[in-house]
Amino acid sequence: MEKTLVILKPSCVQRTLIGEVISRFEKKGLRLAGMKMTQLDDTILSEHYAHLKDRPFFQRVKDSMQACPVIIQCWEGIDAAKVVRSLIGVTNGREATAGTIRGDFSVSSQENIVHASDSSESAKIELKRFFKENEIFDYKLSTLSNLYSSDEI
Repeated sequence: MEKTLVILKPSCVQRTLIGEVISRFEKKGLRLAGMKMTQLDDTILSEHYAHLKDRPFFQRVKDSMQACPVIIQCWEGIDAAKVVRSLIGVTNGREATAGTIRGDFSVSSQENIVHASDSSESAKIELKRFFKENEIFDYKLSTLSNLYSSDEI
């Protein structure tokens, strides 16, 4: 099973959408493997968003992510990164399809409710950045056989 990172951004926390967003992942059939609330600092955000450092909106992104604590999660499932990305929708909430998290709850490209790893490779790096090894749990869902066919698990 693949693991992926999800961060519920300050826009999600401030709008009290935490439970609603988490329930989308649960209802899809993903398994929550780790979760914590934390206040992100400039150091970790500069590392996490290093690919944006030369963009004019880099500081705005970091400021937004420090507006209040965030909820950091590890979700697991077959093709978890791809599944999560399809659930959240495109970056700009105004362009996201209705039925996706961003399509239903966002009208912004910045305040777009959630960050998610864009690939399984990115997920491995990002999970190590935000979680210690003992903060991600391995357990079997009793409903696993109702989520996947026997040859998938």
